[in-house]
Amino acid sequence: MRAVVVTELSGPAGMAVLDVPEPAADGLVLIDVETSGVCFPDLLISYGKYQLRPEPPFVPGAEVAGVVVSAPAGSGIEPGQRVLAACQVGGYAEMVAVPPGYVLPIPPILGFEEAASLIVNYQTMEFALERRARLRSGETVVVLGAAGGVGTAAIQLAAAHGARVIAVVRRDGAGDFLRELGAGEVVRLADGWGDRVRELTGGRGAQIVVDPVGGDAFDEAVRVLAPEGRLVVIGFAGGAIPTVKVNRVLFRNISIVGAAWGEFIRTEPHALEEVHAALIRHVERGLRPVVTSRYPLDRAADALRDLEAGRVLGKTVLVQG
Repeated sequence: MRAVVVTELSGPAGMAVLDVPEPAADGLVLIDVETSGVCFPDLLISYGKYQLRPEPPFVPGAEVAGVVVSAPAGSGIEPGQRVLAACQVGGYAEMVAVPPGYVLPIPPILGFEEAASLIVNYQTMEFALERRARLRSGETVVVLGAAGGVGTAAIQLAAAHGARVIAVVRRDGAGDFLRELGAGEVVRLADGWGDRVRELTGGRGAQIVVDPVGGDAFDEAVRVLAPEGRLVVIGFAGGAIPTVKVNRVLFRNISIVGAAWGEFIRTEPHALEEVHAALIRHVERGLRPVVTSRYPLDRAADALRDLEAGRVLGKTVLVQG
């Protein structure tokens, strides 16, 4: 079968499309992949900068959607079934083998591209907003890095939970797109962005800030929190890992919480089905994962280069063929 292989830990430049053996599927669900999601962990893992650090050669790809070829007896998964799967690695290929606990049914209303997009970003943000931030309807949510895959998922899900959303974005020309997803206001990530957020919230600040960026924006993200506000740390796409002075947490009565979804389901695997069920309820009420860019499998490196350069608005997927 064809697969994208990381031959050296040099990012997209270290990838090649090769013929490799089909994965061994003893005790696993073998999936004929239709669509592979492209997400930031895929980029990090290609540099050896992710928590999971396989040695080359390996096939990256953390999320797929496709059709079951075979499954272990008693797993409840049947050949021919349409499924999505969280696979950590192996997804940039024509076939992948995944433990049954990480394979979930695709509702009839979703196609393969939408289903593959529903995994990493949307699962992370449903977990982050519902379980970690305890979002309540009517609260204000500020989303940093709003134009990326995590950011667009955060906007849609916060709006689906009944929140008012303020999108904070660095790139030009994304405002109309973000408003269509559910952002009530769009603020440019530039000097004075925190003042603008405080102005939009009547000086009080936001109840929740979603931060997948880190870096220089973090300190101001803390400042725009209202009393009892929660800053949810998703990742560090900006590169630098910030620090916080805990006296500010104490005297301003705010919380800073982490939302590392992949780590959480390794210790609490039952949460995967719970979050998937919550997402399907959102889908049944009208939410649709945003897919804005499609690349053939043999252009996976280009997809990651565009992600790295900030040229991706929303979500990118790889398609077979």
